[in-house]
Amino acid sequence: MNSNIKSWIEAFRLRTLPLSLSSIVLGSFLAYYSGTFSWPVFLLAMLTTLFLQILSNLANDYGDSKNGIDNKTRVGPQRSVQSGLISAAQMKKIVIVFSSLALITGSALVYTGTKGENFWYSLLFLVLGLVAVASAIKYTVGKNPYGYRGLGDLFVFVFFGLVAVGGTFYLHTNTLPADIFLPASSVGLLSVGVLNLNNLRDQVSDKNSGKRTMVVIMGTKKAKIYHIALLSGAIISGLIFSFLHFHTPFQFLYLIILPFLVQHIQAVMQNTIPKELDPELKRLALTTLVFAFTFGIGILF
Repeated sequence: MNSNIKSWIEAFRLRTLPLSLSSIVLGSFLAYYSGTFSWPVFLLAMLTTLFLQILSNLANDYGDSKNGIDNKTRVGPQRSVQSGLISAAQMKKIVIVFSSLALITGSALVYTGTKGENFWYSLLFLVLGLVAVASAIKYTVGKNPYGYRGLGDLFVFVFFGLVAVGGTFYLHTNTLPADIFLPASSVGLLSVGVLNLNNLRDQVSDKNSGKRTMVVIMGTKKAKIYHIALLSGAIISGLIFSFLHFHTPFQFLYLIILPFLVQHIQAVMQNTIPKELDPELKRLALTTLVFAFTFGIGILF
């Protein structure tokens, strides 16, 4: 494989994609369960989410390098701009490309999902799309990026959970019952768990570089307790929805992830070498995707 192509693929950080797809999968299953499903909405939502996730990864690579967060003390995977594999100018151009792609597919998604509905709903979703693109970039880019002020967790919960799941459900069904935000919160909390794990791994370099994540603010011990709270909250939110809509024990299928979460929590609590947390990031992201599929399959039977 051409080394430059390989560098770009690594910069895309494909292992993070299952996490972003979880929201669309769950929102679509919930829509099917409610009696309405649209393949065009599903496919456009998947594309838009993929573009937004890759955009976020690229912007993060660019922003952290420019702000000096990515340096020799970083314990995570090698970053493309900081290592010199991709120039800052090249990264900036590709960020613009993926911003454009996300806006194009996002606009098509909003048009398809709100066609014939109230104009203001269409406008609201277009604004949310613009905010999502801006948030993906602003996490580490520009003056006072919100990811450096402990706000990353909140934005991940809102956009990976509430907006992504709730928005997908609405674009399928043109309705938005309040209880949809329970499983949406589950995915949001699991997604914040992945970010918290990333920040636990990078705590030392983040602190030394002035990046104030929630982990830096709370410290390692409290951040690990916070991690347990996030994962527990995800399961509890799912259980509340399941009891509210109970019709068969099979809908608790998603509880098969519990042994994996327990094993994961043990690994996090016992960890003393931050670099060894890296494999747990992939495991938790994949567990989130499994949760979305099993939760969705469970409610259909």
